[in-house]
Amino acid sequence: MLQKDRIRFREMLVEDWKAVHRYASQDIVSQYQPWGPNQEDDSIAYVNEVINDANRNPRKRYAFAIVEKQANLLIGAGELQITSLTNRVGEIGYVFHPDYWGKGFATEAGQLLLKFGFDDLQLHRIFATCDPRNKASEKVLKKLDMKLEGVIRESILLKDGWRDSLLFSMLEHEWTDKKGLK
Repeated sequence: MLQKDRIRFREMLVEDWKAVHRYASQDIVSQYQPWGPNQEDDSIAYVNEVINDANRNPRKRYAFAIVEKQANLLIGAGELQITSLTNRVGEIGYVFHPDYWGKGFATEAGQLLLKFGFDDLQLHRIFATCDPRNKASEKVLKKLDMKLEGVIRESILLKDGWRDSLLFSMLEHEWTDKKGLK
């Protein structure tokens, strides 16, 4: 499975709902999202949906448990959704327990998702969006060397109204060029 120095990805297991719920039930975690804060049933449903999606053929959604290697603890989730098989396009996203914010874990997860998308799935374009108010996520996408393409206006309905989304992307040749520099 995919791994970096401090984290590894693995497929979700039914019992992971409890660890997912520890972060997904917090207001601060879902403040920029159309979901949450989760009730227990929401977290159970999410994990079951992820497991079902992993068994689809062709598989278009890769939602992984992010495990902190040293403590062997599930600390978040990372996803790559193939939005177009024909055009080889995917979207990445990540979510973490707040105890792991600001420590580089999201950047490591983003690097693994990009590597998986370009190297394993042979995607041509990978994009990500974030709420313009979510400066931490914007900073991560910039650290990943994803390019800001612009603003998608009023693209997601939140509890408090419509939200804009910043749109970032990376192309296959940019990934290849970046790998060549290492």
